[in-house]
Amino acid sequence: EEQRRRLQDRPDQPGSPRVLRIAIIGAPNAGKSTLCNQLLGRKVFPVSRKVHTTRCKARGVITHEDTQLIILDTPGLTNPLKAKRHNLEETMLTDPWDSMKHADLVLVLVDVSDHWTRNALSKEVLKCLSQFPHIPSVLVLNKVDILKKKFLLLEIVTDLTEGIVNGKKLEVKSALKNDSSSSTKSPLQVTRCSPPESRTPESPCGQEKGQAQKGSGLGNSSGVKAAKSSPVTEEAQGPKQYGPKDLRDMKGWPHFQEVFMLAALHGEEVDTLKQYLLMQAKPGPWEFHSDVLTNQSPQEVCDNIIREKVLEYLPLEVPYGVTQVTEMWEEGECGELLIVQNLLVPRKSHMRMLIGKEGKIISKIAQEAGQDLMNAFLCDVRLKLRVEVKG
Repeated sequence: EEQRRRLQDRPDQPGSPRVLRIAIIGAPNAGKSTLCNQLLGRKVFPVSRKVHTTRCKARGVITHEDTQLIILDTPGLTNPLKAKRHNLEETMLTDPWDSMKHADLVLVLVDVSDHWTRNALSKEVLKCLSQFPHIPSVLVLNKVDILKKKFLLLEIVTDLTEGIVNGKKLEVKSALKNDSSSSTKSPLQVTRCSPPESRTPESPCGQEKGQAQKGSGLGNSSGVKAAKSSPVTEEAQGPKQYGPKDLRDMKGWPHFQEVFMLAALHGEEVDTLKQYLLMQAKPGPWEFHSDVLTNQSPQEVCDNIIREKVLEYLPLEVPYGVTQVTEMWEEGECGELLIVQNLLVPRKSHMRMLIGKEGKIISKIAQEAGQDLMNAFLCDVRLKLRVEVKG
């Protein structure tokens, strides 16, 4: 009830409100929801090692002083064939596009620990960016802590940006590959890969230039520098329109304004990205009351967290066929939340897998989901799960 009232309340506008709507897009399992949770400071979006954990677009709200950031967490960009394989709703295909229509800034998240995909943006991501070339975009490299050979970051950045950041051409010295300090364990620092002279005074990356050179492997010693030719600025030409033939030949996007590197799971450098986002906000009215953290209902948060655990503990494609039905949602005498949810599966074999030997799997799911719900709702939660065969 309190959440519903907050969402219905008129926003408590400050004297000079600022706002920024941020769409986070990327391939499935790049870490979008993990990054959203870290930016918000609370777990309100489901995360899992399996793809397609996020099934619909949801909004997270960060209110800091006179600024409100509205984060649009979206399903991973996929195609109709993969959507059919995972029994995904039609909204899984359309929600990322809808989020882009309402965004002031887009973050493109790339998992650099996946050596199969890290050197090229997916065709779905490139298609999305090409449809909205007027929206400023930022490249965010995630899971950098897992990458042992840090010198590979330069190659990845060059590929994903087509060698251009903020209208400046980049050069990478091949000598970097002989850098023995590439596997340093020093804390990762965020840097922008555009040349130093293109940094704006208000940019947090510019302020941390010294730290970035020390920790990220992308400072002056990294071999990234401006080419001698004149920079190609988007302001002069305007964003280029890309057709299907252009996209076929592209690995990256040459219109990123910034490049950030972080480890969302551990929160490394997330605050630096957050400070950058706050500075990008423009004058405009708030959309939500300052007490709102997400536009999701408590029931949606509950469903998402339980589904996250089911995805973690069931093999392969099995969890994507589970249907959730909430049987009870009540507040107890001492203020605790009492929840009973049925998990409907298509086959008896799936039911046996979900229950586990002596009920160990379903008990573990209920225990872990209950703990996450207590952290999300800040109250005691008693969760009971039942497993049944559909029909």
